[in-house]
Amino acid sequence: MDTFERRAHTLLVGLFLGGLVSAAIISSKIITIFGVAVPAGVLAYSITFAVSDIVGELWGPERATDMVVAGFASLICATLLCWLAVQWPAAGFWTNQKAFASVIGSTPRIVGASLLAYAVSQKHDVWLFHLLKRKSSGRALWLRNNLSTALSQLMDSAIFITVAFWGSLPVGELILGQWAIKLLIGFLDTPVVYAAVGLIRWRTTTPTALHAQA
Repeated sequence: MDTFERRAHTLLVGLFLGGLVSAAIISSKIITIFGVAVPAGVLAYSITFAVSDIVGELWGPERATDMVVAGFASLICATLLCWLAVQWPAAGFWTNQKAFASVIGSTPRIVGASLLAYAVSQKHDVWLFHLLKRKSSGRALWLRNNLSTALSQLMDSAIFITVAFWGSLPVGELILGQWAIKLLIGFLDTPVVYAAVGLIRWRTTTPTALHAQA
């Protein structure tokens, strides 16, 4: 790897892990986007699918899979740290334990749901993206990005919402709402994926797989 390629790869992995952990922590809040009720984490989690496609396109399925595994470990670590933060005795002058626990305390169930949904959907996304890449002989990045993301996001939404909110919130409405917003974000991020892939290929000087046709 040359310097730019290494930095680009590190930045993308950082965005992936940051988006993943942030999504798990903030998903206990339900927000509305264009009148559709969705967990707040949808905004952060959608970043991970775009980054996964960029990394997979440029460095192949092995690197993308390594990043998915790193994300899985990060979620487990985040769960343990959130649990520890809630359980650790507060300082005597700090009086916000109840509010803190009501938000952070729900993280283990949400992260458990995230882990299950993540393991299934991200693996499917990497697999389908590269299956479509082989079938299209490396062409039509826009199709691979949108189709792999759309199907994987549906799996992710169905698993995550059911496990995280069954019995407390309207699951069906949230699944459809979250998937619709994810589809919109996925469509809007296609130019970003193209721009990132093009920029990194253009700036990279070493003769690696980055220079394969998109």
